[in-house]
Amino acid sequence: MTVSNDPNSTPLPAGSLSGRTALVTGSSRGIGADTARYLAEAGANVVINYRNKAPRAEKLGAQLRELGVEVLVVGADLTDSASVQAMFDEVERAFGGLDILVLNASGGMESGMAEDYALQLNRDAQVRVLETALPLLREGSRVVFVTSHQAHFIRTTPTMPEYEPVALSKRAGEDALRERIPALAERGVEFVVVSGDMIEGTITATLLERANPGAIAARREDAGKLYNVSEFAAEVAAAALDPVPAGNTRLVGDVSSFAGE
Repeated sequence: MTVSNDPNSTPLPAGSLSGRTALVTGSSRGIGADTARYLAEAGANVVINYRNKAPRAEKLGAQLRELGVEVLVVGADLTDSASVQAMFDEVERAFGGLDILVLNASGGMESGMAEDYALQLNRDAQVRVLETALPLLREGSRVVFVTSHQAHFIRTTPTMPEYEPVALSKRAGEDALRERIPALAERGVEFVVVSGDMIEGTITATLLERANPGAIAARREDAGKLYNVSEFAAEVAAAALDPVPAGNTRLVGDVSSFAGE
């Protein structure tokens, strides 16, 4: 695995992704949006995926087109197989295939959702998206799964009770995706996990702070620093091009508080 502690990572070199096409799930805002922006700045054509934030996604799409790349904005509920298939049908019509798939969308702390929603989104939907995308992934392409240290190390390091169901579901998603590494390798597709600490300014951090006031400040004190959305997105984007680390895991930020897997 690779450990990165540089919160000011250099964006991908201009033109380094020219001619390639990237899809980032959950990219109408937050980490996903900034990741899509970094990929576009490096020359990649980008597919922006959203669930219900169409105006925000379209605005981002317009901004990225000004960089001179092609952009497809497509809505899809990743927990619905028909919706996911329709999204990739649009991708195939627009670009013919994919070179980068960033599995960024996640959740589970939202109110009003079914009891098993976290597992549906963070495990089942991740596998569904990958399997549906597989026929479009060209040889030499890469899949990047975005997770948190709290989820990645959940087997050895307990996390905050309010976050535990999400952490367990995200680790289940990571495990299910890792099981597919041999099949991906046979097709010439690489797989990388990017794990970060709690990220300042994300929806998850906001919801966690609401449920457990002071939780983010406490974690910031323990870690010394937490990455913000833009800083972490730069690491996710870099994982689309950097050499695949040992263990297929790119650890971002402080990991001294977490026991090994």
